Amino acid sequence: AAPAAMSTTGKTLENMQTAFNGESNAQERYTAFSKKADEEGFLAVGSLFRAAAKSESIHAANLKAEIEKQGGKAEAKIETPDVKSTKENLEAAMNGETSEKDKMYPEFKAIAETENQEKAIMLFGGTAKVEAEHAALYAEALKNLDASKTAKKDYFVCTICGFTTATAPADKCPVCSAPKDKFETLN
Repeated sequence: AAPAAMSTTGKTLENMQTAFNGESNAQERYTAFSKKADEEGFLAVGSLFRAAAKSESIHAANLKAEIEKQGGKAEAKIETPDVKSTKENLEAAMNGETSEKDKMYPEFKAIAETENQEKAIMLFGGTAKVEAEHAALYAEALKNLDASKTAKKDYFVCTICGFTTATAPADKCPVCSAPKDKFETLN
């Protein structure tokens, strides 16, 4: 019976490790993309990538805490980001976020549900919503790329769940219900 119990929690723990690695690499990638956007004069896009990098670091920290709580060791294999033009970087980021929100996180959440992993269900579900917002922000930035050669732009990131928005939150986070004072302004 012990090996069976181990395998039921093992898949969610393994998925959290996969997600932790992905979020950690996304943070590195978006940090590198922000520097490229700034170099190319797309300051508003640089701001967006910095906000998204902060968001990904929050996701990684939340996953790390749960992995360690379950007795695992959170490990990320950081890869050198493949930095191209800002337009290509936005396309790559949008595609990555779309894949996470449509495929990876829903699959991970479904497995966590079958294993009754409440915290993992919450983390995977919330992160999927945040990644959907990132994909939308990247799509908007791509559509208006020429207009983003302006000053830096403010983005607001929930320090609890990583939700990222271009408009200041009214009263609470739409993903985790954290009060608006839990948002950090990045640009």
